[in-house]
Amino acid sequence: MPTIAAARAGTDRAPIVKVVFASLVGTAVEWYDFFLYGSAAALVFGALFFPSSDPVTGTLLSFGTYALGFVARPLGGIVFGHFGDRVGRKKMLVVSLFVMGLATVAIGLLPTYASIGVAAPILLLACRLAQGFAVGGEWGGAVLMAAEHGDDARRGFWSSWPQAGVALGNLLATGILWLLALVQSDEAFKAWGWRIPFLLSAVLVLVGLWVRLSIEESPVFKQAQAKLGDRTHQPLLEVIRRYPREVLIAMGMRLAENIGYYLVTVISITYLTTYAGSAADKSMILSALLIGSGVQFFVIPLVGALSDRVGRRPLYLIGAVGLAVWMYVFFDLIGSRDSGKIAIAVVVGLLLHTLMYAPQAAFFSELFGTSVRYTGASVGYQLASILAGALAPIIALKLLGDVDQPNTTAVAVYMTIASVLTIVAVLAARETARTSLNHDRTLD
Repeated sequence: MPTIAAARAGTDRAPIVKVVFASLVGTAVEWYDFFLYGSAAALVFGALFFPSSDPVTGTLLSFGTYALGFVARPLGGIVFGHFGDRVGRKKMLVVSLFVMGLATVAIGLLPTYASIGVAAPILLLACRLAQGFAVGGEWGGAVLMAAEHGDDARRGFWSSWPQAGVALGNLLATGILWLLALVQSDEAFKAWGWRIPFLLSAVLVLVGLWVRLSIEESPVFKQAQAKLGDRTHQPLLEVIRRYPREVLIAMGMRLAENIGYYLVTVISITYLTTYAGSAADKSMILSALLIGSGVQFFVIPLVGALSDRVGRRPLYLIGAVGLAVWMYVFFDLIGSRDSGKIAIAVVVGLLLHTLMYAPQAAFFSELFGTSVRYTGASVGYQLASILAGALAPIIALKLLGDVDQPNTTAVAVYMTIASVLTIVAVLAARETARTSLNHDRTLD
């Protein structure tokens, strides 16, 4: 017969597993939508929505609308963080998923430039801004639900699952694009096939909403609300006043992680199909990204659990240094047009990224007090996205330069600079593994 302690442990385990599953599924759906745009921008949006430009300029313009999605993310983080810290994490997660689903399905229904002219890229921009706004509120709520339901000793493991949801979202987006590239001609894909993954989002969103509506609110949040009582609560102002150092640290820690990720997953597509190869190589890089995303999905929780044992900082530092070094050989491997070398380039790049990304959710959650945690973590995370992920594809394409003589060393140096800034931020942060989340300067 099981002991009382064992029975209690099983009872405690059930809610956290359910919450983590809900965070994983919802995050996977949100990021499927967000990554789908990035892949489509690299593959078809330049020709469909900016057809009067040459191939590189068209891709740059499509990445411009891609970048604007990142600009909207801090606003989403502020708005969703404000209400998430005031009325609850769960409600905001449901709203963010619904908004993201509407925007993504709308992209799948958009007429192209050939049909309605300049109105097409304008509508595309509006949808991308809605996507950015929604995903800006998604990340903070998803990781906080997992972190605040979990225990101090295993927070790195539990809160890494929403991060794995990001890899799963990329896996789904890349997998569907890879399948379409396999069964369709380039002409069919550009004509109508690219719309299928966006329209499929409707089904995924319904599944995500059903799962998220079934979970309970964060117990740590409820306790903080009880302490706040009727006190006036302005989360953003309190973050600026009481946690400015933590916001800057979070932003610095995001730079290498975010820039590195988009170099590996987005610029790799453009580099192979536009600079080092041709459109015929599209399925090759998508296959590599499919393998890399699959590996990353399974490795993220393992690294999250490792961060509970050895700490967040050591893993983060190794990842930042490793990704900077790897970028000096990454483009040579991609440019080889050898499927094995391309797969190695992507998988190793994503594994090094995982050393930063897996412990990040717990790390950022532990930096901020409960009453402002959603706002603080979201603002630090999303503000850095403008400087990092939003600009990374544009800067990388500018640094690569001429199609006939791409300057890959310049892109590697760009990655190195980002890594140095991240290393400085990590060294400025205290180790937070196994610390309690029941702290709050606002309530002290």
